[in-house]
Amino acid sequence: MEKNRKKIYFASDAHLGARFHKDPIALEKKLVRWMESIRQEASAIWFLGDMFDYWYEYKYVVPKGFTRFLGKVAELSDSGIEIHFFIGNHDIWMFDYLPKEVGAIIHREPVTVELFGKCFFLAHGDEVDNRSQSFRLIRAIFRNKWCQWLYAGIHPRWTFGFAHGWSLSSRKSGLTKQTEMEYQGEAAEYLITFAKTYLQTHPEINFFIFGHRHIMLDLMLSRTSRLFIAGDWMQYFSYIEWDGEQLSLFQFEE
Repeated sequence: MEKNRKKIYFASDAHLGARFHKDPIALEKKLVRWMESIRQEASAIWFLGDMFDYWYEYKYVVPKGFTRFLGKVAELSDSGIEIHFFIGNHDIWMFDYLPKEVGAIIHREPVTVELFGKCFFLAHGDEVDNRSQSFRLIRAIFRNKWCQWLYAGIHPRWTFGFAHGWSLSSRKSGLTKQTEMEYQGEAAEYLITFAKTYLQTHPEINFFIFGHRHIMLDLMLSRTSRLFIAGDWMQYFSYIEWDGEQLSLFQFEE
């Protein structure tokens, strides 16, 4: 690691390729400019899920697009910066393409890791959302290898159109329910509830960091533990920076 690279960054939920973006290329370019702006200081970048609105790897086919983003990921990875991707609930089906082609490290489950001497619990967030039985069922089906194999037998012209249509419908439904897009209070946010419960048996966790909720949040859980929700790259263009002493939530401004 180069001496001047002393910071670790976290970002989440760009939903690249989504049909609801007004200007998807402009959004992708802005994300790439942020990555370029931190390259001299970054030792690692953790993308906490749903960076793609839909991603499915067939044996010989991957989604088109994202050329600027994937090119920058490969460039930074080649320069020695660790690039981590968590699967989200929209881009579950990452297999070996990103590790082989751009050098990314894929995480399929929450991770507890020590970073610059502090203990972090990192996850997209949907993994700990057990409120809805139907959501848990869909998540189990999407993660099932047999179901994935069956899905792969359908021609991409049908699967990609179906997935993008479902995502657009889901997004429109969510936008009509404004309370889902806003902070619901400490007692009602399931990520906070999970973290508080988890701390009872894992008091060593200093920081919880999640994506998924599309809100920006920095909350003290105890004298030694804080929770962050990373916002998104759709409306906030937000990210989290860790320098070994301060963990801070920012919005990218040019």
